[in-house]
Amino acid sequence: MLGLGAAALALSSCGGLGGVSPIFPTPVSPNGQDIYNTYIGISIPAIIVFIGVEASLLWVVLRYRRSRQPAGYIPPQIHGHNGLEIAWTIVPLVLVLGIALYSFLELQKDFQPINNQQMKVIVSGHQFGWIYTYDNGVVVDQEGTLAGDVTPFVVPVNTLVKLQFQGTDVIHSWWVPAISGKTDAVPGYDNFSWLKIDRVGTWRGECAELCGAGHSTMQIIVQAMDRTDYDQWVQTQLAKTHASPTPSASPSPS
Repeated sequence: MLGLGAAALALSSCGGLGGVSPIFPTPVSPNGQDIYNTYIGISIPAIIVFIGVEASLLWVVLRYRRSRQPAGYIPPQIHGHNGLEIAWTIVPLVLVLGIALYSFLELQKDFQPINNQQMKVIVSGHQFGWIYTYDNGVVVDQEGTLAGDVTPFVVPVNTLVKLQFQGTDVIHSWWVPAISGKTDAVPGYDNFSWLKIDRVGTWRGECAELCGAGHSTMQIIVQAMDRTDYDQWVQTQLAKTHASPTPSASPSPS
């Protein structure tokens, strides 16, 4: 019982500040749901194969163990079985090719540039944080820290948002499990993804590519608002951007 409690505590601590829970969260965007479905689709045949292989090994080990055989027993020596050899070559090949095709089609759908977006955000990774540049002029600086929550990346619900990823120094990887798969931000090369969050809320992620000493500080917080609250947030951000700086006092004559 104590061991179960310790395990639960360890798992819960992984989902705390600066971390992502190892238990896959409920997807809130269609591409997040697709990735979850792909994970399940790959896991099921993998588990079936694993159970089949392990069960076969256990059966052989237990059925033909030496203690059950007479002294001097030598098991039958079988050399070559064309049907069996063809089967254990073809079946794994078909399974692997099926998984590869399924995964490739999913990647093409979820990690390619889209053209029917309702808004676009450029996500730029740097050591150690993220900058989100909206097509309406808003800029969010999500500088990394472990002292508290970072500034959230805000989007409206039920809105198709095109994400364009860039890197300014080394490779970073933007990952919010409930929303999308890992997408690299590579210097000199743009990657793409998208999101369409279906409910109001806040979701956490982190940089998934070891990028330097401050890698662990690169938290990601995505906040989805309804359209009215989002429009008010945009107006507030634009007002801050265009606010005139306070004039500095003129130096007194000497």
